[in-house]
Amino acid sequence: MEKKHEQYDVVIIGGGAAGLSAGIYAGRAGLKTLIIEKTLIGGLANNANEISNYPGFPEEISGEELMKLFKKQAEKFGVKFKLTDVKKVDLIPEDKTVETFSNIYHARAVIVASGGQPRLTGAAGEERFLYGRGISFCATCDADHYIGKHVLIVGSGDAAIEEGIFLTRFTDQVTVSVMHSEGVMDAGRIVQAQALANPKMKFRWNTVVDSFVGKEELTAVVLKNIKTGELSPVEVDGCFLFIGYEPDTELFKEQLPMTADGYLVTDEQMQTGVPGVFAAGDVRQKFIRQVSTAVGDGAIAGAGAEKHIYVKDGKAVCVE
Repeated sequence: MEKKHEQYDVVIIGGGAAGLSAGIYAGRAGLKTLIIEKTLIGGLANNANEISNYPGFPEEISGEELMKLFKKQAEKFGVKFKLTDVKKVDLIPEDKTVETFSNIYHARAVIVASGGQPRLTGAAGEERFLYGRGISFCATCDADHYIGKHVLIVGSGDAAIEEGIFLTRFTDQVTVSVMHSEGVMDAGRIVQAQALANPKMKFRWNTVVDSFVGKEELTAVVLKNIKTGELSPVEVDGCFLFIGYEPDTELFKEQLPMTADGYLVTDEQMQTGVPGVFAAGDVRQKFIRQVSTAVGDGAIAGAGAEKHIYVKDGKAVCVE
């Protein structure tokens, strides 16, 4: 089957908060802009039942509702959307191409906002309690749901321990499941010392998750001792997984610079080092992954794409 060729000024790969923000900026700049999303417009933000730390919404808003507003605003500025999977890219030439099953999209600038997924444990029952049913991945987002309650942290890296310390401001107790022997964590020494000295933090050493238990919502996590094989149910009100994140960057391995973990490397202008190619949101190496930071990334990337493309008399030069 011969593929259809279409020309755009900007093609954005990924329709989450970063991609939508980039689209708003590019579209408002008068650039012919396309957002390609393989699953659901809004990305992982759609899974958040309540977002209470996004500026401008003091009464909280669901991630799905917020992303609908983002999409509506992008459409206002003429941004087009395609729900399909990207199969191949060629980002090095000036005439960049983004290929899907039935189309080849040509672009003067490409913004990679493909995001990724938090790493899961793979334990029994996990899928039943994801996103709003007891398993979370963001303490900053969900801490206020667990005021006076007991939560379990899985992981012992900097993110896990720092987020656990943060959660103690809200909860009665934070139990941390650590797969290493007693006293051994992956986090830095200063953070470890703070956690071990925190009276609200308890540690279950040599453990991994065996299963998640509950009816409509999570009520317990069964931990397995990796040395003895003993199973121990821990009654909890919620569980936070901090065992890593898997950026969706497989397509770009031979073309864009990235870290050993697969995150795209950019400068402060979201430039990847390849002229006309920008990255924004969770897919890039950064300090914190939130809707608000994704929006900032997208705004910078969208503005960068505008500057990359020569604009004359208020209209972008785009070969139709």
